[in-house]
Amino acid sequence: MHTKKTKVKRIPKRGHYDFETIAQILDEDFICQVAFVHEGYPVVIPTIYGREGKYLYFHGASTSRMLVNMEQGFEVSVNVTLVDGLVLARSGFNHSLNYRSVVVFGKAILVTDDAEKEAALEVVSEQIIPDRWKELRPIKAKELKATSVLKLSLEEASAKIRTGKPVDDKEDYALDVWAGVLPIEKRYGAPIPDPDRHKDEPLPDSVKNLLKS
Repeated sequence: MHTKKTKVKRIPKRGHYDFETIAQILDEDFICQVAFVHEGYPVVIPTIYGREGKYLYFHGASTSRMLVNMEQGFEVSVNVTLVDGLVLARSGFNHSLNYRSVVVFGKAILVTDDAEKEAALEVVSEQIIPDRWKELRPIKAKELKATSVLKLSLEEASAKIRTGKPVDDKEDYALDVWAGVLPIEKRYGAPIPDPDRHKDEPLPDSVKNLLKS
């Protein structure tokens, strides 16, 4: 939603407010930064998230400082940033990044229904590695009780995107200085088995599929 808080002020043409763009960026990662005020001072904490429809889900220990603040209805701001490349110009001043980012504002809602809570935990798991949840043993009642789950609406969110080549001062194009874009890609390395395993289990489909992506 395009509001006073979500409006992109620095280079407004890079701002995007449609849900499809915001969701696409969020679906490419699973780590966000959550900002909130705790006892009068600002705090930023990285955490795992999952998206289902127009909600982000967060989980953690019931005693988590971040989750306790969120479930009390305090305003929070959430950021997700994907860095796609280093934009190397002919001057340090004009260097930049190609990136896609999302900022969300709002108040989180505590999920109290056990069925919804377990479903939300599956959403978070699937955000990290699709199809892993069904390969695991079922969650225990005591584990569910010890975990808090909150959801945050994406109603008040915006995206900011930078793509393309360097933009130099006109006179700098004559300089013998290399300029261009150095792409950045995320990849997974070779799986490392748990050394405490009792036997040589084959790689699960969830890991195989992730390595193919």
